[in-house]
Amino acid sequence: MLLPLHDKNPLKIIPFQFATFLILGLCTLLFLYQQLLTGEDNYSMVLSFAVIPAVLFEYRELTEELVRIPAEMTLLTSLFLHSGWLHLLSNMIYLWIFGDNVEDSMGHFRFLFFYLCCGLAASFTHAFMNPTSDIPLVGASGAIAGVLGAYLMLHPRVRVLVLFFYRIPLPLPAFLVIGIWVGLQFYAIYNGSLGNTAWWAHIGGFVCGVILVPLFKRSSVPLFDRGIEH
Repeated sequence: MLLPLHDKNPLKIIPFQFATFLILGLCTLLFLYQQLLTGEDNYSMVLSFAVIPAVLFEYRELTEELVRIPAEMTLLTSLFLHSGWLHLLSNMIYLWIFGDNVEDSMGHFRFLFFYLCCGLAASFTHAFMNPTSDIPLVGASGAIAGVLGAYLMLHPRVRVLVLFFYRIPLPLPAFLVIGIWVGLQFYAIYNGSLGNTAWWAHIGGFVCGVILVPLFKRSSVPLFDRGIEH
């Protein structure tokens, strides 16, 4: 519904968003590696490193050759795999546009840890809400939802240029862009239109981001852009 293109929010502390770029690069490289695998090998990789709730909660077991890491570790490894080009690109666009300013507020290493914490919360929320599901969960969207939660707490009034219905360019305040995004998550769950999207992972990651940003941001960085004119 809303595709972000640009935000009018320059970096104030760090010279470049190295951690954001690192995550983006790692996700892209792993996806390109997936494309080099045969269909069977690619699916085996997904089964080994994706979150499978039924496996995590021991309702089902993977065959021995697919068990490469403990099931608990897949809560993190799943964040760096994607199911297709559209899945990857949409996630990386959101990360690139919103991640830099959150990283700016925290610093590189704190942001990386924050990102992983949000991803962990997102993966676990999805698994907890679907404990017997044997459908693999992959993608960075849960962790990026945490970035959106942090951005909302830090820069709610910043203007974000979006494509409304992927066609009409509109400059909207961040609180409206992110608010619509959050509303869509709950709408999908309420209507039961879960499809192949992990809506609960998005919500879990978002809530984690909102809760953690006061703990991870620099003390000199205000919440809600207090004292800053836009």
